[in-house]
Amino acid sequence: MTVYAVGDIQGCLKPLKCVLDKVGFNPSQDTLWSVGDLVNRGPASLDTLRFIDGLGNACISVLGNHDLHLLACAHDRSRLRKSDTLLPILKAPDSEQLLANLRQRPLAHLDRSRNIIMTHAGIPPVWSPEETRQYAAEVEAVLRCDQQLPGFLAEMYGNEPARWNPQLEGTPRLRLITNYLTRMRFCKADGTLELKSKDAPDEPPKGYAPWYRHPRREPDVQILFGHWAALEGKVGIPGIHGLDTGCVWGNRLTLMNLDTGERLHCKCRP
Repeated sequence: MTVYAVGDIQGCLKPLKCVLDKVGFNPSQDTLWSVGDLVNRGPASLDTLRFIDGLGNACISVLGNHDLHLLACAHDRSRLRKSDTLLPILKAPDSEQLLANLRQRPLAHLDRSRNIIMTHAGIPPVWSPEETRQYAAEVEAVLRCDQQLPGFLAEMYGNEPARWNPQLEGTPRLRLITNYLTRMRFCKADGTLELKSKDAPDEPPKGYAPWYRHPRREPDVQILFGHWAALEGKVGIPGIHGLDTGCVWGNRLTLMNLDTGERLHCKCRP
């Protein structure tokens, strides 16, 4: 059995099938990890979601910001943006099941046998891997609760609070956990987020740095993440693996063999 990890797919199904074909991926033997953002902006969001669901237990995918945006749009279509390619999912005959399956996916996946943690955007320097998994579970519980889900999705958007405090409660706490795991790029060593900048890592806002350049609580634990296409998959720090190589922007999709570290790519078309 081989375990592979793939970068942000965002509805680009052909490149996904291309990289899986390159390694002869067999869902009865192999496992695919996805760093999230399965859907949106690409040409085949609906078919991508169906394909990922069809892999069953052979695929472990964490939720990205675009996946959460899909859930929000399902509850309030006024949130749809011109650049979104989510409407086919919302109109599909199997939409209810696809969305229900999406709600069951985690925000963080921790595999202690491999000493790897995977989230969409990374983990803040003030959290350990176990804390990351613990806090992610708080949001996951709300996503899976029919009564709590609408309220959370309505209040999910926003940049505040910007700094972690274990005493945070309610929506502010859930929003900050979500922002750390699905939107983070730049922060301070104390975990203070800066969420407006999408620039390259060498052009940080004053007083901030890419989250992965701060000292980590457990540097021996590897981190898989996506979200930051401007990195082009280049982090430069051992044990931290950026997998978003901008497929949806016409660059390429990256697949990484977690046993060997080998990376394979397929070109994408805008």
